[in-house]
Amino acid sequence: MSAGDAPALEVLEPGPAEATQRRVAGALRARGLGPGDRVAFCLPSSAALLVSVLGAARSAVVPVLLNATLLPEERHALVADSEPALVITEASQLHALLDGTPADLAPWPLVRPMHYTSGTTGRPRGVWSGLFEEAEAQALFDDEADLWGFDASDTHLVCSPMSHSVSVRFAAGTLLRGGRLLVLGRFDAGVAVDALVRHAPTTTFVAPTVLQRLLAYADAPARFSSLRLLVHAGAPCPPALKRSAFERVGPGVVWEFYGSTEGQFTACSSQEWLQRPGTVGRARPGRRLEVDPDGTVWCHAPGFARFSYWHDAAATAQAWRGDAFTVRDIGRLDDDGYLFLDGRRDDLVISGGVNIYPAEVESVLAELDAVADVAVFGVADEEWGQRLCAAVAGPVDEAALRRHAERHLAPYKRPKAYFAVAELPRTATGKVRRLDLPGLLGLPAPRPASEPPAGDGG
Repeated sequence: MSAGDAPALEVLEPGPAEATQRRVAGALRARGLGPGDRVAFCLPSSAALLVSVLGAARSAVVPVLLNATLLPEERHALVADSEPALVITEASQLHALLDGTPADLAPWPLVRPMHYTSGTTGRPRGVWSGLFEEAEAQALFDDEADLWGFDASDTHLVCSPMSHSVSVRFAAGTLLRGGRLLVLGRFDAGVAVDALVRHAPTTTFVAPTVLQRLLAYADAPARFSSLRLLVHAGAPCPPALKRSAFERVGPGVVWEFYGSTEGQFTACSSQEWLQRPGTVGRARPGRRLEVDPDGTVWCHAPGFARFSYWHDAAATAQAWRGDAFTVRDIGRLDDDGYLFLDGRRDDLVISGGVNIYPAEVESVLAELDAVADVAVFGVADEEWGQRLCAAVAGPVDEAALRRHAERHLAPYKRPKAYFAVAELPRTATGKVRRLDLPGLLGLPAPRPASEPPAGDGG
């Protein structure tokens, strides 16, 4: 396989993938990397990237997966924070890893890849789970692979970037159980639908935005006939879209899970959702959910699911209470243990399944001298779930704001609309009332995950 410009679709068989992972492990060892060392990858999705990540993880070298669309200054900040022994940002560097002398590998990844997730301060944090003994590594691997029933008969279609933790989890679960993979270099609905027809995948994962595009492109339900499992997550799924997926893909095929980069909470079959519209399901095996009086959702997790925030002991302490962790989402449990999310973290914007924290974007826009005050927020959007907007006080024009954002922020972090305001609404303690901004500006407020949109019959 080549690590050059990845084709639109690559087919990855388990045998050749295993051999390549062993060569990657040998190449990393030859470069002096050992257990606990980190190798940072900032590249588009490809089969070569995936086997490199698995070759590292199965030799206890920690892959640090960064979003390939980050601008240099954003990438450099995360690279500096993660302190890698090796940084891979070019296809030629990745290609060199594929030609090492084969080395032995553990049967399962001995580390979780480290992904970055932003905090409410806007500073991205690495999610770090430490090194696993083989028994823990097997338990972590089986936790995911057993839930979805991955085995050698499966062909998994990878639609999401490798910087999304679920992409690696599902791909690894399939490949290491003997199945094969179809890897999209980037999502294209036409290529994905063609793969469904020509290669008959049995499983796939998609964000709701991608699901919407697949359904819009595929004009016949038969195109999905090979799938036994289509899982969605990453953002609230509009009920109308979900019901359409049940009809087009098959109600027994479509599942949802609720989780985060930090850890996994629930799984929900289509039958469960139809019985309790709006739920994100019940606790996954080995977990228990509870909700505080203020609505904060906690998940009691097994030992192999422990994590910390890299270089941030204070944030780690806030995330854990005994064996339970929270990502500060708000929800409620019904009498049968089904979770309904009433809102995300109050400052989080989820656009196209990608988390965006306003504080990070605000700090960049505030660098302009003419910006007296700025607040970034989300509004409801039928295609993306939420659309990123900015309210700005001060004598600055929109063109200047857009130019500055283009120079300093990845495309998904750039506000799609700017609104001039005399001042921002604040609480008595000075905190911006971010959730009030859509209403004050006459814009559609972001919809809670469990609330159906008006007029869709849900």
